[in-house]
Amino acid sequence: MPEPVSRTTELGNGITAIDTDHVRPLFDASHLMFENGRAAFVDTAANSSVPLLLDALKHKNIDVGDVDYVFLTHVHLDHAGGAGLLMQSLPNAKAVLHPRGAPHMIDPTKLIKGVQAVYGEDRVAEIYGEIVPIPAARLIIVDDQQEISLAGRGMQCLFTEGHARHHYVLSDPTAKAVFTGDSFGVSYRELDTAKGEFIFPTTTPIHFDPPEAHKAIDRIMQQNPEQLFLTHFSRVMDLPRLANDMHQRIDDFVAIAEQHANDDNRTDAIHKSMFGYLVDALRDHGHTGKDEQLHAILDLEVNLDTMGLEFWLDHH
Repeated sequence: MPEPVSRTTELGNGITAIDTDHVRPLFDASHLMFENGRAAFVDTAANSSVPLLLDALKHKNIDVGDVDYVFLTHVHLDHAGGAGLLMQSLPNAKAVLHPRGAPHMIDPTKLIKGVQAVYGEDRVAEIYGEIVPIPAARLIIVDDQQEISLAGRGMQCLFTEGHARHHYVLSDPTAKAVFTGDSFGVSYRELDTAKGEFIFPTTTPIHFDPPEAHKAIDRIMQQNPEQLFLTHFSRVMDLPRLANDMHQRIDDFVAIAEQHANDDNRTDAIHKSMFGYLVDALRDHGHTGKDEQLHAILDLEVNLDTMGLEFWLDHH
């Protein structure tokens, strides 16, 4: 078999986006940072993505021993599923985790069972493979606002718990940027138009918390960033507009859930309303793609977001 070849985008300030090819191209990004001879990854995607991350190191002439950190914004498997396997190839790296996420990387058993409840056992095995634990000695468990230095480049971990209770974002003043994980939603490049980027929240099971989701947007914007690096998918820059859109769409998603809370077939009703809502918003944004194309991009999101909204309806 030929060696996997990574698709990368240089973003300046020593930051490279790597398409992890998880699920589909341009769905899930890992970001590689390089500063004064030392390197770090932000999020890893799944085991199948690890060869691409290592290939990106090779093509940038970065030795695996020069990677100091693997920042895991949260432990959902599309962000952290490959971290344990990746770290087996990075002898000096420490994984940086929120205190609520760390136990799930030391022993992934409960995490895997939770994902199996969403996707089913066979599908989880197919998408994620065997989740490799990370030894406790190789973790850095951060406090809110804790600073981490990458070869003198100071960055700050800020807790943002509206998407998941174990989520932080990484503020990087050098790049005037924040690595947001899922705390600033998702923005797929196929949905860009002449009006710019299109963004919407991700309300995947099980921790969606609307007030905290709003706080996360505000906290990210309080860093005065000029650019954000989303895991799904990489750089966005029209930040005041996108922040307003995120606040509005968090509220709109909640309204859709509440509108259908007592429907006989609640799941289908929420799913249909959410897809229709996003398509209408995309048409207003100037997107001219056919519904089939939008289904291919949005269906996974709508499925998971519907599950998250239903869990929120049942527990909030």
